[in-house]
Amino acid sequence: MLAEPAAAMGVPLRLLAEAEGVSAAQVVPDHVVGDYTDLATLREVVEGCAAVTFDHEHVPTAHLEALQETLPVHPGPGALVNAQDKAVMRERLGAMGVPCPRNAVVADPAEVAAFGFPCVLKTTRGGYDGKGVWFVSGPDDCAEAFAAAASAGVRILAEEAVEFRRELSAQVARSPSGQVAAYPVVQSTQLDGICHEVVAPAPDLDPELALAAQRIAMRLAEELGVTGMLAVELFETTDGRVLVNELAMRPHNSGHWTQDGAVTSQFENHLRAVLDLPLGAPEARAPWTVMVNILGGDAETGRLYDGYPHALARDPRLRVHLYGKSMRPGRKVGHVNAYGDDLEDCLERARHAAAWFRGDLGEDSE
Repeated sequence: MLAEPAAAMGVPLRLLAEAEGVSAAQVVPDHVVGDYTDLATLREVVEGCAAVTFDHEHVPTAHLEALQETLPVHPGPGALVNAQDKAVMRERLGAMGVPCPRNAVVADPAEVAAFGFPCVLKTTRGGYDGKGVWFVSGPDDCAEAFAAAASAGVRILAEEAVEFRRELSAQVARSPSGQVAAYPVVQSTQLDGICHEVVAPAPDLDPELALAAQRIAMRLAEELGVTGMLAVELFETTDGRVLVNELAMRPHNSGHWTQDGAVTSQFENHLRAVLDLPLGAPEARAPWTVMVNILGGDAETGRLYDGYPHALARDPRLRVHLYGKSMRPGRKVGHVNAYGDDLEDCLERARHAAAWFRGDLGEDSE
């Protein structure tokens, strides 16, 4: 999705792909297939580049430090470690006084019991889309989490089970020169640990709370030294606060609505930030934009490309983004954006289209 604004701006991209035919390799001709954990491969790929950025947080910190000796790496390893390691992030945010759930690194079920049940256990590194996260209510529930951590060579972080009304996301773009663009705070809904639906802006969000969320995101971007997009995932608690849940230093699923619903998409602003170009306006184009992910279901019924005739004929204003991936249960294979003046209309249009592409609706559905 970064390739589209790059092509429009005349910015050439070079890609390190994990395999031939993956989504980005389908649209970035200049690509190398290799292992992002191999420093020699990384050096080969970045040779002659003006800057380096990435679409996930799992590149080893030491490799990024090595690359940074010869060219700009955005975000830099000093910032990125706060998205790579949840324990590092919690310690840093705690020192900054940023509101977070109560948390502690724990070594065994006894320490989890001392922390208090029920709670959430997370691997400090490597988790995403609900992986590496366990809700536990007693010592017997902890075995899987500690076994997974031991196998991966990482630690376990315990966090309080927050009583929250909903999940929010505050996104900002920041350039090396310090310019910041803040997007509207959005509401995100999870399905089996995977982002399923985003509403921009978050409905009925108190303006003061929205401003507080944006200020947290802008402060983190500045004090952590982030270059590019930063997504701050938050809990809106039942007692009217916001708590930081996770950080992502890259274009994020909660910002896919910006492709069609904002003046400047998160992908274009990430590119502009990495190149230290003036940032684009983050304002919404319409009162409401709804993004619904297309998650893979039964491969025999998923329509994908065959879903276009119905979905586009039913809703000519619908925007569809497919990733060139094969269907697999729970896999993100695309998303749809619907925008307009009426929230309920946008929700219905986006949900219907996503369900149609998944194959969840019958042939006679209108």
